[in-house]
Amino acid sequence: MKSMSFKNIRINSIYCIIYALFFCVFGYPLIINAKSAEIVDRIVAVVNDDIITLTELKSSLKPYTEKIRSLGYPPEKEQELLFKVRQDMLDRLINQKIEDQEIKRSKVEISEEQIDQTIERIKETNYLTDEQLRAALAKDGLTMEAYRKNIKGEILRRRLVNLKVKSKIVITKEDINAYYEQHIQEYGGKQKYHLRNIIMKVPLFSDTTKKLEIKARMDEILEKLKAGESFAALAAKYSESPAASDGGNLGEFEFDSLSPQLQKAIEKIKPGEYTPMLDTDQGYQIFFLEEILSAQGKSLEEVAPEIESKLLNESIDKKYRAWIGDLRKQSVIKIIQ
Repeated sequence: MKSMSFKNIRINSIYCIIYALFFCVFGYPLIINAKSAEIVDRIVAVVNDDIITLTELKSSLKPYTEKIRSLGYPPEKEQELLFKVRQDMLDRLINQKIEDQEIKRSKVEISEEQIDQTIERIKETNYLTDEQLRAALAKDGLTMEAYRKNIKGEILRRRLVNLKVKSKIVITKEDINAYYEQHIQEYGGKQKYHLRNIIMKVPLFSDTTKKLEIKARMDEILEKLKAGESFAALAAKYSESPAASDGGNLGEFEFDSLSPQLQKAIEKIKPGEYTPMLDTDQGYQIFFLEEILSAQGKSLEEVAPEIESKLLNESIDKKYRAWIGDLRKQSVIKIIQ
């Protein structure tokens, strides 16, 4: 029989000590290669009677870590992002373990035939043959068996959430009506303002005398407007704008897109009227309100299904977080960084 060297005995003894310490502290062993006495995996979290291994965490993290590393962040920023996404993913895996335990307790089930139907729908939606799907999975390091297991888990968790959360939510007509009234600007037709302008630009670093000269010319234009001359004709003759040849026609604008200064000015006039002279960043300007156009809004009947879906999703998200939070409080969770 071949004798073991003192060096090998010493190394194996060290691994045994590490193994024993880990088991005593956390109650779960390290995963060690029996032949080489190397640590091949470890536990990163304990969730009641289940564990999450480092291999499981790394596998879930792989697409995100590769993406972050490809973005060229400085080392400190990259490390910060990698740590954060690791924490988020571990948190998600803990929730999944708790959900899986609830699935067993609630006896939520799915047949193999239903998994087959789901995979067939996925292939049909993505225009994939069975061979192409298997090839795509292989690129991600997945077998069809592992993929089926993932699909099964996703469906079971969705059914669990439907049972424990979604089935207890009711969106009433009153809820939909209230949301519509609170967001009437979102669904109602927004008015548009058709504007023209006359501008005289004030060169950068102009002295007071120069500015007064330009203002005096604008005062003269204002007098012509007051005398009844056409705004478009005066714009074509005097305005220093690319739109001058078109009578100062600027086009149509939603009220929210206008500067606060212009909003305040046009609120005080009606179609067919013009603003006082405004001292703007571009120069002295006068604006003419050609017309106010009202866009066709959406009725409550048209948007009711959209609002119902939005309210339902918001309620599911809120109640799910409360539900999973309660389950986490009732669970024994140990995280081993």
